[in-house]
Amino acid sequence: MCLAVIALAAHPRYTLVLATNRDEFYARPATPAAWGTDGVFAGILAGRDQEAGGTWLGVDRRGRVAFVTNVRQGTGRDPRARSRGELAPRLLRSPLPLTAALTAIAHEGAAYNGFNLLAADATGAGWTSNRTAGVHAVTPGVHGLSNAALDTPWPKVERTKAALAHWCARGADDAEDLFTALTDRAGAADAELPATGVPLAWERVLAAPFIVGDGYGTRCSTVLTIDRSGSARFEERSFGPGGDPIGTRREAFQVEMPIAIAGAPWR
Repeated sequence: MCLAVIALAAHPRYTLVLATNRDEFYARPATPAAWGTDGVFAGILAGRDQEAGGTWLGVDRRGRVAFVTNVRQGTGRDPRARSRGELAPRLLRSPLPLTAALTAIAHEGAAYNGFNLLAADATGAGWTSNRTAGVHAVTPGVHGLSNAALDTPWPKVERTKAALAHWCARGADDAEDLFTALTDRAGAADAELPATGVPLAWERVLAAPFIVGDGYGTRCSTVLTIDRSGSARFEERSFGPGGDPIGTRREAFQVEMPIAIAGAPWR
């Protein structure tokens, strides 16, 4: 996943709003989001990376959600590293409180190529990365994450954050406006592009919220909302080469909101 914006306690109805794009090579096989029934995905709603067996985004019936992005540094990846796709399922399977679960993963960060991991549940939200130290609380409001640290002001992050903030301020309920923001193909001026070590031509392609490249692009867009009664709505739209739509998955379910949510820091 290469773009995610999240709103915590920023909407009159929803405690959590998450809008994400997963960018990947078109040739890398994956399956759309579905509820897992056994193994590491038991009780988890997530898409599956068929090459390494993990996922980029998942949510469970507790209402815990986790997503991962890589960190773009322009350097080669270590082929011996563990798959970053195992991080979200591991976080979702953990019986530990959220901060403790993130801390356990942070302690093993050196085993992976560069990653960001952001997670939230009824008790709050946190972010960790193996390119920064420790676990950081994510405060109420609207935040954005791409292939650098949380809230790094890349043009596509700022643009999509602004769209989500406006949606929340209006008290909107139709997710279509969020999908419109996620399918924005406009890039950015060269002077606004980050310098991540990849060629300028690639920086230009990767600057759009919705990427359409040669063999690589946005494979799916997802919007998840959880309201104050624990009602969750999940919609995933999949895309093929050229950004052509190839399918939609929708799920509605009730999450198990702990009593402690009444005093949660972002409630």
